[in-house]
Amino acid sequence: MSLALPDFPWDSLTPYSERAKAHPDGMIDLSVGSPVDATPAVIRDALAAATDAHAYPQTMGTPALREAIVEWFQRRRSVSGLGVANVLPTIGSKELIALMPLMLGLGKDDVVVQPAVAYPTYAIGAAMVGATVVASDDPADWPENTRLIWVNSPGNPDGRVLTVDELRAAVARARELGAIIAGDECYAELSWETETATPSILDPRVIGDDRRSVLAVYSLSKQSNLAGYRAAFAAGCSGVIAELLGVRKHLGLIPPAPVQRAMIAALGDEEHVATQRELYRSRRSRLLPAVEAAGYRVDHSEGGLYLWATKGQDSWASVAEFAELGILVVPGTFYGESPAKHIRIALTATDADIDAAVARLKL
Repeated sequence: MSLALPDFPWDSLTPYSERAKAHPDGMIDLSVGSPVDATPAVIRDALAAATDAHAYPQTMGTPALREAIVEWFQRRRSVSGLGVANVLPTIGSKELIALMPLMLGLGKDDVVVQPAVAYPTYAIGAAMVGATVVASDDPADWPENTRLIWVNSPGNPDGRVLTVDELRAAVARARELGAIIAGDECYAELSWETETATPSILDPRVIGDDRRSVLAVYSLSKQSNLAGYRAAFAAGCSGVIAELLGVRKHLGLIPPAPVQRAMIAALGDEEHVATQRELYRSRRSRLLPAVEAAGYRVDHSEGGLYLWATKGQDSWASVAEFAELGILVVPGTFYGESPAKHIRIALTATDADIDAAVARLKL
């Protein structure tokens, strides 16, 4: 018996990639949100100093790492009251998202709620256990047998930032249903309309002093260019954290010891985060008006690493238009948009490639 998983969507992008590569000046890849800038030296130095990692690392993370996560939530996310029992490092955030339904014991009679337009891994996690997916941003539509709810702010692909009131309403509905609610906040430091990070689902304005059944998931891939390190963590309800930890111990899902040391360095240094944020802000400020001048409307995109753009036509037609310019982007179909009218345009390209994309769009 094999798992009933959907086809990998990126395979369908291959013809458009080939078309873009045929451009006389080559392809500019704005399809994947993978960092292109260097990992900061303060993090690489911490990793190098920890390479004598002869003993098995701790699944729960070292005390120093857990304390660094707690301190970071207080300093950067305005989340107080966490202790080391409320946090757990993970091997990137994707594996946690994909395995969450399995680790929580969900099955075929259960529902996993995800945003209406969403990162595909939420649905993959549900498929792994045979659960049903409901794609909806309206808490009133979440059914009674919902066991796990994902909210994503800033969103991938649309860059939508949820307000404190929206998060509070989602948490209230989750508690009515007796469901666990998890906020995927991996782009939280990349907010373009305010100077502060976006609201966390663990913010006291959202949950008061009650973390019951509420989790936040965060990744250092975007803020610190650590996609290759697989460095992330979850925080929130100590009961849910303990349940996840128990399963992860059995499965051997342990962040490598040198990566744990590197995470401490990343969490403690704000300068590199501010520098990277301004790089992305600059790239966005150049690319967004060029996309709009080319006839596209950019919706949401208040945070994160993407422009969610539409011309009102089928998203594959827009992908083809960009491919003719030698620019590869992603259709809304990859994220469950129906009918699919948007494309996702990544800001994760070098300054030179962003400027070249701007020039091609002007033509």
